Amino acid sequence: MSAALARLLRDPVSALGLGIVLFAVVVAFFAPYLAPYPEDAYESHLLQRLRPPSAEFPFGTDNLGRDILSRVILGTRNALVVAVSVVVAAMAIGIPVGLVAGWRDNWVSDVLMRLTDVFLAVPQLILALALGQLMRPGIETAMVALALTYWPFFARTVFAETRRLRGALFVDALAGIGARPTRILLLHVLPNALPAVLVRATIGMGFTILTAAILGFLGVGAAPPSPDWGLAVAEARQHLPEAWWFPTFPGLAILLLVLGFNLLGDGLRDAADPRLRRSRR
Repeated sequence: MSAALARLLRDPVSALGLGIVLFAVVVAFFAPYLAPYPEDAYESHLLQRLRPPSAEFPFGTDNLGRDILSRVILGTRNALVVAVSVVVAAMAIGIPVGLVAGWRDNWVSDVLMRLTDVFLAVPQLILALALGQLMRPGIETAMVALALTYWPFFARTVFAETRRLRGALFVDALAGIGARPTRILLLHVLPNALPAVLVRATIGMGFTILTAAILGFLGVGAAPPSPDWGLAVAEARQHLPEAWWFPTFPGLAILLLVLGFNLLGDGLRDAADPRLRRSRR
């Protein structure tokens, strides 16, 4: 683990991704204290609406006079909570499915993987929109929809790792001494599959933040007055191009955080398997 971390930090691109993610985590944790106007998450000030960036409002104000810098900072917590919740829920579904399907060749494995293929065949955003329309629009609906559409990626990853590891010598030795399949899967196969799962989870967080922002933009995700980045970009459409600062800073926040998770995910993949780095050179 320490060697993988050292390889990760030696790569400047991966270190940049890690720095962006850690910075976002710190901002999210201390958001109420860092925001200049934390009350602007829910209060309106119509007399100062659509003010351009200034010393008082570095990112300007929105259509309701709220400080955009404060809402971007407060939105960081929302974005990370959604990303972590969705990825953890997707892992809770996908990892058991992948373990069970990958361990044996029987009808249960076939049914589980065909179900996974059905979910993978439908674009995630389209399926999330459909699920979001069936339920009441809101951030909770977006989280449920995203979790139900992202678990197949974990199922496929764990399935492939389980198929690769089930023929390993240590697995045969454990089976030979009478270890139960459940013990082998949970204590030996799953820990060896965790690097691939961690890479998928890291990249998935960036993709989840982007998809949640799109759902908010389309009106299926967060609802006003939540300081959601995608919702802010949607509200800014009717004020363009005059109020250019309104969508610019929430959009940049989405770009930077998604980029940070993607760079970190690529770095973790290279650190977990150095052969990938050598094959690209």
